[in-house]
Amino acid sequence: MNFLYALTHKVREAPISAGTFNLVCITMACVVAVHASHLPPWLTLLLGVALLASHWRRRHRPGKTPMWLKLPLTLGLLAGIVLWYGNLFGREPGSAFAVGLLVLKTFECETARDVRVAVAFACFALMAALLSDQGLVVTMAVALAIVPALMSLRSLEPGQAQRTITQAALPSLGLLAAALPLALMAFLFVPRLSEPLWGAPAADTAKPGLSSSMSPGDLTELLTDDSAAMRVSFDGVAPRPDQRYFRAFVMWNFDGRRWDHGYGRRGEVAGLLPQGPVATYEITLEATHRRTLPALDVPMAAPEGARLSADRELSSNDRIDEVRRYRVSSALGYGLQADLDDSTRRLGLQLPPNFDPRARALAQQWRQTFGQNDEGIARAALGLFHDGGFRYTLAPVPLGRDSIDDFLFNTREGFCEHYASAFTFLMRAAGIPARVVTGYQGGFYNRLGQYLLVRQSNAHAWSEVWLAGRGWVRFDPTGAVRPERIAADGTAAGDGTGPWYQPAWLQAARNRWDIVNRLWAQGVTGFDALRQRSLLQPFGVREAPPSMLVTILASGICLLAAIGLGWALYRRPEGDVAQRALARLKARLVRRGLASRASEAPGHYFSRAARFWPARRKELESLATLYNHLTYARSEPAPELARRFARMAREFRPPRVVK
Repeated sequence: MNFLYALTHKVREAPISAGTFNLVCITMACVVAVHASHLPPWLTLLLGVALLASHWRRRHRPGKTPMWLKLPLTLGLLAGIVLWYGNLFGREPGSAFAVGLLVLKTFECETARDVRVAVAFACFALMAALLSDQGLVVTMAVALAIVPALMSLRSLEPGQAQRTITQAALPSLGLLAAALPLALMAFLFVPRLSEPLWGAPAADTAKPGLSSSMSPGDLTELLTDDSAAMRVSFDGVAPRPDQRYFRAFVMWNFDGRRWDHGYGRRGEVAGLLPQGPVATYEITLEATHRRTLPALDVPMAAPEGARLSADRELSSNDRIDEVRRYRVSSALGYGLQADLDDSTRRLGLQLPPNFDPRARALAQQWRQTFGQNDEGIARAALGLFHDGGFRYTLAPVPLGRDSIDDFLFNTREGFCEHYASAFTFLMRAAGIPARVVTGYQGGFYNRLGQYLLVRQSNAHAWSEVWLAGRGWVRFDPTGAVRPERIAADGTAAGDGTGPWYQPAWLQAARNRWDIVNRLWAQGVTGFDALRQRSLLQPFGVREAPPSMLVTILASGICLLAAIGLGWALYRRPEGDVAQRALARLKARLVRRGLASRASEAPGHYFSRAARFWPARRKELESLATLYNHLTYARSEPAPELARRFARMAREFRPPRVVK
């Protein structure tokens, strides 16, 4: 009959408490906060407003949300995401849509079932945030955001609704800590695949970084990007700051405004004659979604899986879609391409016609003054930048059609790409082969971790001039305007120009904190299938097969289960807590003059105690009521109620009865 009744009559669930709903809202706010870095700003703002509106509605107008309100909100979310991203498929639009639906779910959280569904969905959305960023900060944020989700589920248990936030948080933190050993074992021993079983489609766009072309203003966004570009570990002493030039692109083609790498110069690799110390080092390059491999100027050979271009640029055989490590040896002092063939010379002198007549005239004037002294002409150009009233800034005035003339004779302000472009143009106009090189310069040397941190803000552009008898020689005109940009350790292009670089102690702390990010990248995000197979080498296992990893994992799970079962069996039931508290209370009352009769029920004993101490009747009645609730209301007493009874019994101090 009960089964038929359940089929024909819908059982109405009791509504959740205000405390539970508040915890659900906190959980959703944590999900939005974790995803905020890759959500559109307008969507983050609207989801925050929607969450506040849901909380206000629950507090002031409780009840079911009408369909005429929920349907437009859902359709509006869908339309907004499609208009912003262009479609609904892919990692970013999918995550945005999931987070939006999760917030809208709060408008219909009325029962315990609704809360469980919402929390399960929230945990999935939290894990989805790791698809965009697996850094230490985001991972810790995801782990902490699980705490309010656990608190929401625990608040549905009997005796939990009236607990404070602090009281509810501590058991949830304990649950999270108890899960860490199992999570660690799964991380180490669940067999990893070389390639994932599935993938989410994503837009084919490159990560902000160095480009194969350059025009005034292109590097502005990059020079204010403080994210790490690469980390370099040297086998010996690190080079001086003014030797830390990392070569990426060599640009020959100029159309009057933009320098372009094109397909690079064809032909044999330029001859290299080392003339000083050779640096051997390992680079850990962040994902760029390009093929270029920056290397200290100039690389002597290509590492495995890469090739060396005619201008000694390194490029990977595959696109760099994840962290890449490679070892290189570079000559810090060198003679590069001592002999220049006619085709390369013509390429190094090429200038577009009818552009920048004043710069051409200045270069010809230097030629007449210095004759065949090409190096003297280059020094004159550096002197112009040093003494001509030029200013280094990341916010220069836009340039006109004749960009070189406008920069040299009008604005006289800019950053590395302005100076490298103008210097190279002047050299070519004077009949000296020259080219623009882009890459990174400088970096912060972390002495604790013994590595060089190079950020995106260390992006740089300089010039190479071909001098007879010496080959290609590096000239950095930016150093003539701002010497500290080149010579100081840890200086980036934006240092001193943006509020995020001030004060100096914050900049130093930020650079030193990077060692934590490096250790995280090496130990966690860089733990791939190859490193997992070599995990047991210290124990004599050269390469662990998947079957061995599964066996270790299963054994570890059984061990943890046995430990948990043993603890559960050893731990005394909560009912014993109440019984022990009652026994101690009765012993205290006996010492105060109220004897306990044989076979007397606790309720009757509390009634006699209330007659002995009329002033304490309310406290004794509360103790009796709570004990009866613990003993007879349910088969298993609630832990919180048992501890509450023990606390009340411990705090009860009656006066002595004098007969």
